[in-house]
Amino acid sequence: MIDEILPAISGEILTDDATLTGAGRDWGNLVHARPRLVVRPASTIDVAAVVRFASKRGIPVAVRGAGHSPYGQGQTDGGIVLDMTSLPPRRVVIDGLVSVDAGARWRDVLDVTLPHGLTPPVFTDYLDVTVGGTLVVGGVGGAAHHHGVQTDTVVELEVVTGAGELLTCSRDSNRKLFDAMLAGLGQCGVITRATLQLIPAPTRARRWKLYYDSLSSFLADQRGVVRDGRFEYLEGQPLLGEGGWRYMLEAVAYYTPPASPDEEALLGALSFVEAESEDTTYFDFLNRVADGEAALRTVGSWFHPHPWIDLFLPDSAVEQVVDETLTTTARNDLGDTGLLLLYPLRADRLNTPLFKVPGGELVWLFSLLRTGSPVDPLANARMVELNVDLYRKVSALGGKVYPSTAMPRSAEDWREHFGPGWQILAEAKALFAPESHLNPGQRLDFSGTP
Repeated sequence: MIDEILPAISGEILTDDATLTGAGRDWGNLVHARPRLVVRPASTIDVAAVVRFASKRGIPVAVRGAGHSPYGQGQTDGGIVLDMTSLPPRRVVIDGLVSVDAGARWRDVLDVTLPHGLTPPVFTDYLDVTVGGTLVVGGVGGAAHHHGVQTDTVVELEVVTGAGELLTCSRDSNRKLFDAMLAGLGQCGVITRATLQLIPAPTRARRWKLYYDSLSSFLADQRGVVRDGRFEYLEGQPLLGEGGWRYMLEAVAYYTPPASPDEEALLGALSFVEAESEDTTYFDFLNRVADGEAALRTVGSWFHPHPWIDLFLPDSAVEQVVDETLTTTARNDLGDTGLLLLYPLRADRLNTPLFKVPGGELVWLFSLLRTGSPVDPLANARMVELNVDLYRKVSALGGKVYPSTAMPRSAEDWREHFGPGWQILAEAKALFAPESHLNPGQRLDFSGTP
């Protein structure tokens, strides 16, 4: 049995039914792969010992943080799950940088940086995902049009390679490993620690919700404000109501009193038809999903399946794809609490080699965040099929899909996704993890790669 021959470690080795069942589920609640055991490491030494042991025996290892993957990406059938949230919380701010354990949630990072008047530049919409979990896929949020995705803000990584060696890497040291770990789906090693850039933190956030009746006007205003950079944060949502689709632009200006945003300068030239605004602390704005999470937990929707898909569209195709998708999308295609996101990023801010988006000045994140049924697997399978159909359509138009998406992908899909980056990843795999089976739930296949 695996657990009987594992090397001695300081952390926990768990084989009880509740733990294994929990590790065989994730946020998506669509794929269920039960591991043989779960390891809760107490140190990077534990991580290295487990990875080295597994690599020599061909045992698959899945790395888990908050378990927020939508399609089994952090699971392994019969293998070992490494629960990175058990790593000791070593979190330090020095010289405008923060160094944190990979199992830290982004709210934990804020808890450390805000007392210094500093903040990471980019957050995803949900603060309870882990640092390591977002860095292996990219980490997209409403400030990405200014600062890139979260992987673009990384200065240094501590990594246990697939061979079980502990290395530090950066743009100046072990660059091949550094480039392969950021948005590389955890194929070459396990991130155990990350050092991130920080910027001065504001104390307040003024948020406007600007409503549009026209998709063309909605897209045009987003293009304009992203190009001139007037808002620190920007996201958009198509909204399905009784009368059809409307569009909401969520635009945020950060500030610290006595300064305040100039509303006329920020909004005066925009073509919205209705507006709402609110003023909050900077932290409360970043943590705005918490109230919604509490409500969804209360009604049970938080625990339902989530067949999510996140796509990146070229600017030349965004209006066509969105219009056609909305025309054919009904409420039951999204689920009771499903929603959509639509907003642009500047491609020149995206500098992570393995974070793949279409070419062009602007690229658009288009997300259908579906909520499935807890009792109807056929309805959930249909939502996944809708994701596949949309992916094929978008891919034919030059679009890409974000890796953290609920749908099956073939080896050929992955090679097409990475393009020339596939060779970067394959070469790093051969160097740093030639025998390991890390994160098999990502379903990459390196066989046949020269």
